[in-house]
Amino acid sequence: MAGVVAEIAVVPLGTGSPSVSRYVAECVRLLAASGLKYEVTAMGTIVEGELEKVLAVARQMHEAPFAAGVARVVTTIKIDERRDKALSIRDKVAAVTGQLKQLKNFGV
Repeated sequence: MAGVVAEIAVVPLGTGSPSVSRYVAECVRLLAASGLKYEVTAMGTIVEGELEKVLAVARQMHEAPFAAGVARVVTTIKIDERRDKALSIRDKVAAVTGQLKQLKNFGV
C-alpha cells in the first residue's frame, strides 16, 4: 500500500483577529470527514494516506477559510513519499524515538 505522510498548515490572513482557531477547526472537520488518518499539532496537521486523497482534502482545507469570508489564505504542504516501503505517522515517530533511545543520557 503506497501512501504519503504530509503536513498541512492553513493560515487565514486578514481575519480581524489574531485567533484563527475557528478556521482551523473547520479544516480539521473536513479532514475528519475524509476518513484519512491525521494528528493535529500546534503548528500544522499531519495526514497519512494515498497522495490523491491527501491532495484533495488539502484543497478543501485551503478553500474553507475563503468560504467563511476570508480574503487571503496561505497554505503550506510538506509531503513525504517513500516508494521502497510503507510509510506511516507512527513508524516515522518510532524511528526517531528508537534513535533517541540509543543515545546515552537522553532520557527517552
